[in-house]
Amino acid sequence: MSTIVECRNLTKCYNSRIPAVTGINLTIESGRIIGLLGPNGSGKTTIIKMMNGLLQPTKGEVLIDGEEPGIHTRSVVSYLPERTYLEAQKTVADIIDFFDDFYVDFRPDRALQMIDSLGIDYNARLKTLSKGAKEKVQLILVMSRDAKLYILDEPIAGVDPAARDYIIRTIINNYNRDASVLISTHLITDIEDVLDEVIFLKQGHLVLRATVDEIKEKYGVSVDKHFREVFAC
Repeated sequence: MSTIVECRNLTKCYNSRIPAVTGINLTIESGRIIGLLGPNGSGKTTIIKMMNGLLQPTKGEVLIDGEEPGIHTRSVVSYLPERTYLEAQKTVADIIDFFDDFYVDFRPDRALQMIDSLGIDYNARLKTLSKGAKEKVQLILVMSRDAKLYILDEPIAGVDPAARDYIIRTIINNYNRDASVLISTHLITDIEDVLDEVIFLKQGHLVLRATVDEIKEKYGVSVDKHFREVFAC
């Protein structure tokens, strides 16, 4: 295995008094599915945005595939943001063509196969699709790349249980097996069975890094149950 992410004393302050993320030190190896878990305001999205170069650290650094976020890292990271960013006026076909032009590792055949399996009209405009269908299209685009790192910010939030099942299957069946998947979510029960390990964040601090098996063996409970114990929720 090789290191795909390295955070060294990663810190982000939005003002001088309240750091959103404090002194995060961690590495992520290739070939792992990792849950980035914590309550609202714990720093999950802040870390993800720094990994994607959308925010600059106040202190420390984050390296993706050995480099600071930039042109190279965008070519190896496939990122699903928390909010939909696709243009509502564009058709599904337009968006697939755009991804195919923009990313050399994009697999349009894979995207079209998944779109077809859902019965989504290739020529439909995004604005005509349901929320669940939009979420699926966006995830399909992200998972149709042969990336080294997939970063998914709340991929199953706000969709019905059937859509969650489809999204989880799409993640598991389509990611590059030599890559890693980092999933930020608060719906732990839905994804626990597919995770190799978890990272717990609390008020911007890393409070636990463990494999799923280690949690079950040490505490005798599920990841979701241990999460609730740690955060008393």
